[in-house]
Amino acid sequence: MLERSEFLRVGNAGKKTGNRHFIAYFLVNEKERCRIGITVSRKVGNAATRNRIKRLTREFFRQNRHLLKNHWDIHVIGKKEAAGGTNKLLFSALEGIFKKIANFHEDSPTWGDGRQVVD
Repeated sequence: MLERSEFLRVGNAGKKTGNRHFIAYFLVNEKERCRIGITVSRKVGNAATRNRIKRLTREFFRQNRHLLKNHWDIHVIGKKEAAGGTNKLLFSALEGIFKKIANFHEDSPTWGDGRQVVD
């Protein structure tokens, strides 16, 4: 898991991708493995809903981290739309994000603040 300072570093210096259900910031780390941090705001739903989204995200990461070539720090943020999604739908949404991260190239276009867009 990432600590607060690492969440901030990934958010400020990392690349950004997302879909209807999740936003993800990611940045190559110097560790020997991929790491994930998950944020789900109270705006998304009650505690049970937020915990379900985090649990599903952790499980997806556990099953699929081997697909990522580099050692990434990944900060996944759950959006309101994730609250009503089925497990299958959320896994599919996370799969799309992880594929974008796995296929990331440095020559991607950037947002106005300089961070790269991965679509």
